Amino acid sequence: MSIREVTVDELEVALASAGGRVIDVREEHEYTEGHVPGAVLIALSTVAEHVDAFRSDPAPYVICRSGARSMQACQHLADQGIEAVNVAGGTMAWMMSGRAVVSGDQPS
Repeated sequence: MSIREVTVDELEVALASAGGRVIDVREEHEYTEGHVPGAVLIALSTVAEHVDAFRSDPAPYVICRSGARSMQACQHLADQGIEAVNVAGGTMAWMMSGRAVVSGDQPS
């Protein structure tokens, strides 16, 4: 199964429309330093334990720092028959584009 990817521009559009959902797979300390508003934390090391959290319609957007760990998560989910969308460039691309981030341990 091929993993679908979106840019941060496409992610912003999806979040502005109904149903866009982001799951951040970085470590807790990275997440608390700054994350996409509304993103929920499920660290990559725990994705296998939380597979059901990724089941949704539409498919969730998965993000990390640069796009590598989120791609690993998406591949694992695809192996389980779950569609997830990788955010290319990750949180760094989001921040470098000048978009706002939220700090702390809550999604928003």
